[in-house]
Amino acid sequence: MVKLLPDQVKELWQRVDQQHLTSKDCYIEQERLLDTYRQIWNEALCLDNQRNLQDSILWELGRYLQCEDMAEIRSRCQLALPTLKTEWQHKVGAGDRKSVEQFYDESHTTLYELMWWHTLAEDSSPLAYVTALEFARQHGCRHYLDFGAGVGSGGILFAGNGLHVTLADISSPLQRFSQWRLEMRKLPVQFIDLKTGALPSHAFDMVTALDVFEHLVDPVETIDQLSDALKPGGFFFARLASEIDEDRPQHIVQDFRPTFERLTRHGFVQVWEDDWLWGHVVFQKP
Repeated sequence: MVKLLPDQVKELWQRVDQQHLTSKDCYIEQERLLDTYRQIWNEALCLDNQRNLQDSILWELGRYLQCEDMAEIRSRCQLALPTLKTEWQHKVGAGDRKSVEQFYDESHTTLYELMWWHTLAEDSSPLAYVTALEFARQHGCRHYLDFGAGVGSGGILFAGNGLHVTLADISSPLQRFSQWRLEMRKLPVQFIDLKTGALPSHAFDMVTALDVFEHLVDPVETIDQLSDALKPGGFFFARLASEIDEDRPQHIVQDFRPTFERLTRHGFVQVWEDDWLWGHVVFQKP
């Protein structure tokens, strides 16, 4: 079984520590490995009529929003993070679950922020979806749920690679946009609006929650839901870590000990960890 990219990169830097490889050569090889993931990501998301991923994502947003001014779309994307902060500060009360859920259900700015993030212009962490896909392939997973699916990019990647995909989110604007994206690509995907619908029991071989749990009012309750949704032996792939970030007040959870404790109570066992690149972990349900 081929090692996942984070493990390969970790081994490269261990060779540097052992003085078997120079830092320069290590960095070059790391970028080469990351380029293989970038290519998979780009091929999944980039539309045929576009030159590169960033142009494709901006064009896609413009077409959906019926705005032909690409400079305006780019500006909205680049300003989305501070705009979200301002919206949050004006609309969300500390510890108020209703206002948190209403914020995500109503904000359109999240659409710009997530799509810009998925261009890889700011960082490479969305490539964790490619890691998740490779993990799913290695373990024969066929039925996949992306919990907190956002703009649907993970669903596009997984559905385009032949998995049965379900996308779940609380945001009506993001779900409408995701449905439009998947329909445009003629990719069959199921959608669950978490405000009104429940996750099916024992339905999925794999669940991802990428950069989701730090936004949840009750992550422990969510573990209960995801445990029920997974088949016995299924995998939960997530990043359960967060630090206080002045630019992202939406990150309301920093202490994940109760979350890990609830996973243990359900019998989950950690089977993999990316302790080098993006910090994701995989737990297997008994």
